[in-house]
Amino acid sequence: MKDINLTLLTDFYELTMANGYMNSGMADKTAYFDVFFRNIPDKGGYAIMGGLDHIIDYLENLKFTNEDIEYLRSKKIFSEEFLDYLADFKFECDVWSVPEGTPIFPKEPVITVRGPIIQAQFVETAILMMFNHESLIATKASRIVRAAQGRAVMEFGSRRSHGAAAAMYGARAAYIGGCIGTACAIVDRETGIPALGTMAHSWVQLFPTEYEAFKAYAENYPQNCTLLVDTYDVLKSGVPNAIKIFREMKPEKMGIRIDSGDIAYLTKQARKMLDNAGFPQATITASNALDEYLIRDIILEGAKIDSFGVGERLITAKSDPVFGGVYKLSAIEDEDGITPKIKISENVGKITNPGVKSVYRIYANDSGKAQGDLITLKDEGVPQGKVNSEGVEEIEIFDEESPWKTKVITDYTIRDIRVQIFDRGKLVYDRPSVKEVQQYCMDQLETIWEETLRFENPQTYYVDLSQKLYDLKRGMLEEHRKK
Repeated sequence: MKDINLTLLTDFYELTMANGYMNSGMADKTAYFDVFFRNIPDKGGYAIMGGLDHIIDYLENLKFTNEDIEYLRSKKIFSEEFLDYLADFKFECDVWSVPEGTPIFPKEPVITVRGPIIQAQFVETAILMMFNHESLIATKASRIVRAAQGRAVMEFGSRRSHGAAAAMYGARAAYIGGCIGTACAIVDRETGIPALGTMAHSWVQLFPTEYEAFKAYAENYPQNCTLLVDTYDVLKSGVPNAIKIFREMKPEKMGIRIDSGDIAYLTKQARKMLDNAGFPQATITASNALDEYLIRDIILEGAKIDSFGVGERLITAKSDPVFGGVYKLSAIEDEDGITPKIKISENVGKITNPGVKSVYRIYANDSGKAQGDLITLKDEGVPQGKVNSEGVEEIEIFDEESPWKTKVITDYTIRDIRVQIFDRGKLVYDRPSVKEVQQYCMDQLETIWEETLRFENPQTYYVDLSQKLYDLKRGMLEEHRKK
């Protein structure tokens, strides 16, 4: 997909606003935009940052072709000055972002774009599209992998995805979330994420008998022979025929896959049959419209499963398919300094945090667990604790919505969780491999309390404001109220 020019993959109003900024003499005004999200899918306790790698590809390849320019000219609403600007377009913004694979939480600015308003506004749609989609799938995959309790999870969803890009980008996001591989061959070629898979029911149906189908497959793939045993009858024919093939053909690796029926019951019975036949090493894979809840339940029922293939409910995040990230102006900058901006709404959850900000994560040194995130104004620098009456340094954070609720943290380490990606349009970030991102995600999840990671009624992870940012926000709201 990276060879396709995606520059016009944008909402049309980004272009009409850009043209208007130029015609109004505001094109070069420096603006700051924050990307954040308001709610965690599936009422979960955490989300996983995704999409950064593809956002980088997009921003590095922004250009308007002659065809793009002629298309816009044909609309007869854009000035020639604007079209000439687009013909020589060069991305010149600064970008900061949370690295892919980082656990993220509502309201914190995970990406900030700073640059000429004509550019910083224009990239909104593509950034949100990639961030929303891939964070959604990475989060869903992480939940499913956690439900599997150490059993391998394979992403099998290409055929049910919402198009080619969704299949490819979704497979990468699922891998970041913890899947071991994908059914999608092109993803393996492009990223090195292992392509996995065995056979479909049509393979079994094509041969005169199930036994002959299994025998032919074992002859072709003696190094890894996993047989699909539910085409006709799992326990009466599928597993017995698989056992017969394992005895006769002696493949190096052997296993069965069950794609329908009562998975818990069938896998328990199949495990007994395989073990009694002398094949305890034969693996059992389960598929069939699974998600984290079904996987958790069948494991609780004692299912004997070594790995899962998860398709449609992962690649479409079926239970909650909208991530809801937004892109909001937070400040403008000129020769007189920075002016914070705020969006005000009757819906309290849609009121934005103004100003140029940093995001810090506070870790307890004894456990290594994250205690909460603190959003500060950038000019505050790294938050500094205070020495209490006992001579111990402590930092106090409070709940923005209930500021009387405070938490005092001692013996801690505080880290800025964002890094700079672009400096005036130049990539300054050392992009990790997808395998490195996956490992980073796994390591970062270890810093989150189990109570926050659970599926139902998770413990809220607090994202708090510094006193200075809180005062700025309240002051701007009060100033607006008086108008």
